[in-house]
Amino acid sequence: MSTPSTAAGTARSRYGSIAIVGALFFIFGFVTWLNGPLISFARLAFDVSESLAFLIPSAFYISYFCLALPSSAILRKTGMKKGMALGLFLMALGAIVFGQYTTARVYPGAVAGIFVIGAGLAILQTASNPYISILGPIEGAAQRIAIMGICNKAAGWAAPYVIGTLVMHGMGDVASRVAGADPATKEATLNEFAARIHDPYMLMAGLLALLAIGILYSPLPEIRPEEVNTEGAANGEGKKTSIFQFPHVWLGALCIFVYVGAEVMAGDAIGTYGQAFGLPLDETKFFTALTLRAMLVGYVVGLVLIPRFISQERYLSLSALLGVLLALGAFLTKGYTSVYFVAALGFANAMMWPAIFPLAIQGLGRFTERGSALLIMGIAGGAVIPQLFVHLKQTYDFQLVFLLLMVPCYLYILYFALRGHRVGHAATLPVAQASQS
Repeated sequence: MSTPSTAAGTARSRYGSIAIVGALFFIFGFVTWLNGPLISFARLAFDVSESLAFLIPSAFYISYFCLALPSSAILRKTGMKKGMALGLFLMALGAIVFGQYTTARVYPGAVAGIFVIGAGLAILQTASNPYISILGPIEGAAQRIAIMGICNKAAGWAAPYVIGTLVMHGMGDVASRVAGADPATKEATLNEFAARIHDPYMLMAGLLALLAIGILYSPLPEIRPEEVNTEGAANGEGKKTSIFQFPHVWLGALCIFVYVGAEVMAGDAIGTYGQAFGLPLDETKFFTALTLRAMLVGYVVGLVLIPRFISQERYLSLSALLGVLLALGAFLTKGYTSVYFVAALGFANAMMWPAIFPLAIQGLGRFTERGSALLIMGIAGGAVIPQLFVHLKQTYDFQLVFLLLMVPCYLYILYFALRGHRVGHAATLPVAQASQS
């Protein structure tokens, strides 16, 4: 039996670990939510079409699909702590590549840099999400991930303003000058504009490398998932021999796919959505921040309510229903009002990842890293669904396309919240019991 002093020490250690992982979520929140403003930046700096500019978020999110399973293999060898540091070093490398190639206005190189940043984040997310989920009781995981979400989205809210101030200021004037310039002046103007990205990304690379070193020497404990994420073992789940015997994690991976697609549509594509109404470029570049403000509010509400007043899966179902209603609101309105409905989707989306992830990895035991990798692969939805939007809106009404993409996503999330997370182990796990109480 633990004494009060050892219990207090364990609690202090857990809070310290949560604070350190929170700093990680702040960093990769900042990096992730730069993608929205970078779409507009790339379109102007590289003089490419809208669909090519969307290669920025596509390369970023598709890297998760490519690197998630290798990440799980890496983590089994390095452990979660060293794996987090490795992910940060890889992100630093990607920031250098992106900064250098963007300054030289070589678009394939810049996209490759974004892919490398995403690869580093794939490792980092494959480690950090299950880490925070199993750092305490699994039924309270949504609350801990909500704290991570606040760190993540606070950074994401700041990112458009930082990049807007340091890099994208006066974009409307630059676009006007380029539109009426001769070829030589146009190239000189765009070269000068693209070069603004260099110093911020070199600074980011240095900070990521320093944080990686800090993680290596931090007091973060090494957690073995097979020892702490084994609920249901007494009912036979611990005897399973393959990840294919856990259908809820596969349903969860699809849920992550549609959720991230919906999140990126509301966060990164909102600028393009606003531009389709003819709203000014110098305003639309900040629209991502509107969505992130709504997400911050959603995280605070979720942090207060889960699991004290409502279970994480029940809150997830209500969030999905709210998503459907807000998507309909965006369709039925125009201009700034429609944009505000899209931004409000941030509130509905906020607690989805915090609820989906722990529900999907619950009880995986020694398969936790592999299950986490499958879920991280689902982040590729952020590459696929926005690309569908940007291509389909060239032929059909962009508001109708937005509605027809978003509503099915939220309806599947509703299914996962109500039934999907129970498939294969409905009667055995504490979360299922909590939802019935």
